[in-house]
Amino acid sequence: MIFLSRLRFRTKINLGLTLIVVFTALIIALFVTSMASEALVDQTRKRGKVLSGNLALRAEDPLLSTDLLQLESMVNEVKEADDEIIYAFILDDRERVLASTFREGFPVQLREANSSGKQINAIMIDTGSQKIYDFAAPIFISEKNLGTVRIGLSRAGIQSVVQNLIFAISALTGAVLLVAVLASTHFARRMTFRLGTLQKHAVDIVRTHLGPEISNESTHENNHNSSKRNLKGDEIQELTETFDAMAMNLESHIEDLEITETNLTRQKELLKTIINVSPDYISLIGPAYTYLAVNKPLAKHIGKTEEEIIGLKDEDLFSQHGAQIRTEEIRKVLNTGKIINKETREQDDNYSTVRWFHTIRVPVYSESSKIIGVLSTSREITELKSYQAQLIQSQKMESVGKLAGGVAHEINTPLGIILGYAQLLQDDISPDDQISKDLKIIEKQARVCRKIVSDLLGFSRQTESEKTEMCFNNSILEVVQLVSHTFKLEHIEISTKLDDRFPIIHGDPEKLKQVWLNLLSNAMEAIDDQGSIQITTILDISTMTITALFADTGHGVEPQKIGSIFDPFYSTKPVGKGTGLGLSVSFGIIKDHGGSIEAISPLPKSILAGINAPDDTGPGTLFKVVLPLDAISAVEQVMNTGSV
Repeated sequence: MIFLSRLRFRTKINLGLTLIVVFTALIIALFVTSMASEALVDQTRKRGKVLSGNLALRAEDPLLSTDLLQLESMVNEVKEADDEIIYAFILDDRERVLASTFREGFPVQLREANSSGKQINAIMIDTGSQKIYDFAAPIFISEKNLGTVRIGLSRAGIQSVVQNLIFAISALTGAVLLVAVLASTHFARRMTFRLGTLQKHAVDIVRTHLGPEISNESTHENNHNSSKRNLKGDEIQELTETFDAMAMNLESHIEDLEITETNLTRQKELLKTIINVSPDYISLIGPAYTYLAVNKPLAKHIGKTEEEIIGLKDEDLFSQHGAQIRTEEIRKVLNTGKIINKETREQDDNYSTVRWFHTIRVPVYSESSKIIGVLSTSREITELKSYQAQLIQSQKMESVGKLAGGVAHEINTPLGIILGYAQLLQDDISPDDQISKDLKIIEKQARVCRKIVSDLLGFSRQTESEKTEMCFNNSILEVVQLVSHTFKLEHIEISTKLDDRFPIIHGDPEKLKQVWLNLLSNAMEAIDDQGSIQITTILDISTMTITALFADTGHGVEPQKIGSIFDPFYSTKPVGKGTGLGLSVSFGIIKDHGGSIEAISPLPKSILAGINAPDDTGPGTLFKVVLPLDAISAVEQVMNTGSV
């Protein structure tokens, strides 16, 4: 095709006309030679049957009289009468040769090559050097088969006639082709001259010379809306005059296109700005599963530029598991056209960060209603999911708290009676008596039960909260001083990094101390031998909050269990060590103060780097407590410190 496209128009006309003539001649030659060949073959078959039938009739009398000499004379006579007869011979009823034209020995295979039966039979025999039509005619006398006459006709005569016919057709084709080429050359020369003139006019138009160049008795009236033409001449002349009209209108159309292009560019940039400003992750994926467009937030999330992402697939950008899920969703939308609306949970490789996304995938249709791509939008809803989890946790704890409060009240009365009588009985019995020792055990366990009941009452919020202005840092320092000696005995180091702006909050000091004590106790129990605990407070004036971070180097919490540690009575400790209410009570106290508490495990690398921990430290856990500031005190802190 490239070769043909490079040929000149004149050559193409001559070549095309030559191919048409040659192709037509070939078709005619094929049909004519085929028909002639069939007619000649049919004629040869008829002639062979007549010759073999006549010879069979003439051979009846000599065959009855066993006149072999006459039979020999008859077959020779038949062969000499026609040059196309290759051989002739007569067989008796026992397939013995009575007479033949073969002088150098009779070919034995020829005798069994054909048989007559009751009718004349004709077959084609290929000897390798030539093809022969063999005819076998039976000799019947009174319905008795006395023998067979065999005649062989050469096929060379038919081939000679067909070849002569092909030669005649070829000669005629050559003559017609010569005349056609001469005529087409003259016609092509005239046409190419006029096309050359038209080409020059087109080049002038390309060079912005938009005025009419050729107007053969034509009239143009152009007011950017109408054009009247009085065309005379053939199609090329009409095309030339159409070029003139086009040139006169092209400039106005170019101006319109430039205005349209400017508007489209402005709209494209506006749309791109809107998409890039959106915090959602937006992408367009084609039917080949490659990215056709992405916005800047998605490119930043992936860690590449927009240009680098275009043309890539999900397996080039995400993990194998994540890419398989995304590809399957895209395939489903492309195949079914159904919209996908789902929430997905993503974790990084070390399970330290969990992010939630609300993803919508919709099909993109062409003008012919064919799906040509998938538009995907993903919005991060991690904060919303956190609020939902806190709401569910609060509702759960409220329900359990009501139940726990009722149970605690019912148990508290008989428990007090048991404890009182155990103490009274000890006064009447010698301290060395076994019964006295048993009563002390009863008293000890009753006090344990009373502690559990006290925790249940605290969990159900049956005690009133007395909130006053308090120093956030001081409440933490008091608890640290209280437990520091005990923790040192367990080879646990407590370090503090408290905000030096002394944040003031409106809260219950005793209940918050209970929260800090619960968090420190959990951290100590999570550290097996030795480790570190770091407490950090951060004041954020912009959000009017104070944050406390309790980081330990303990064994951490498994990812699948971290969502349940604030549930009432849930505990990872062995039986007998803890009631599972410490974190639940802490959750309730922080919620009562309008704050939030969450656990992160393992420790984020940024936190772990700032802790002086042993080499064999565990994954650790971080408890993050956020409380609101007292508004008036916060303003005073800003004025005193000059912070913004």
